[in-house]
Amino acid sequence: MNPWIAIGALALVGLLIPLGMMSVSALLRPTVPEDSKRATYESGEVPTGGTRMRFNIQYYMVALLFVVFDIETVLIFPWTVIYRSALEGGVGLVTVLVPMLVFIGVLVVGLAWAWRNGAVKWARSPRAEQRKGAQAER
Repeated sequence: MNPWIAIGALALVGLLIPLGMMSVSALLRPTVPEDSKRATYESGEVPTGGTRMRFNIQYYMVALLFVVFDIETVLIFPWTVIYRSALEGGVGLVTVLVPMLVFIGVLVVGLAWAWRNGAVKWARSPRAEQRKGAQAER
């Protein structure tokens, strides 16, 4: 049997199941037109202000740094699992250790750069700045 037939069948099933589920839900769901369903929030709360809000970029920077260092952990874990077996298999210590040290070194340089540019420094609120200024005047 040709392996492409199995791949095509899997792709077909992967498309048909979600499309079928969406079609069945469109046929079975109740449709009750209401003005409140067109509101920004459908929770019964009366919306105040616009839907566009400005968020501090710091949230995104912290999330991005989290993802980078989370992936670092995922990549270091398999290395730690095979470290001992590689040494017992006759591979030299330098051959096993140097690539991971280079990897961690690149990440440390990236963290130092982010720290120096203020990416990990949390933004202060205006009220905190006022308190800091008042304490400095004392």
